[in-house]
Amino acid sequence: MAKIYVIMGKSSSGKDTVYSKLRNMNELGLKTITMYTTRPMRVGEEEGREYFFTDDDAVQKYAQENRIIELRAYDTVHGVWKYFTVDDGQVDKTGNDRYIIIATLEAYEKYLEYYGNDIIVPIYIEVDDRTRIHRAL
Repeated sequence: MAKIYVIMGKSSSGKDTVYSKLRNMNELGLKTITMYTTRPMRVGEEEGREYFFTDDDAVQKYAQENRIIELRAYDTVHGVWKYFTVDDGQVDKTGNDRYIIIATLEAYEKYLEYYGNDIIVPIYIEVDDRTRIHRAL
């Protein structure tokens, strides 16, 4: 049975660092799940690596096809940017592959609803707030 390891935690808790280290440990054989976004690509980003960059028309199409697993929208000075996960064939629920993704608690709950408790494995990174403040200084 497939497993999806969902890394969560507060801002600056080290989620990205843990994700990168686990992703690069080839012996673990973890596959990544690439999310989608409507925000513009940033310098250094690559299509399909950080995100699949798309537009609102694609969001509507995925929604009509009931393929959106979770979606978050943020009102920015540049307009509304959406970040979302699509059932696009990246995950084979019936296989034995193991996947890794960074998510919010809200997204984690949506993954649980969609994939079930047998597939989703939560990893919550918790760091003492005093440690985070000290590291920032």
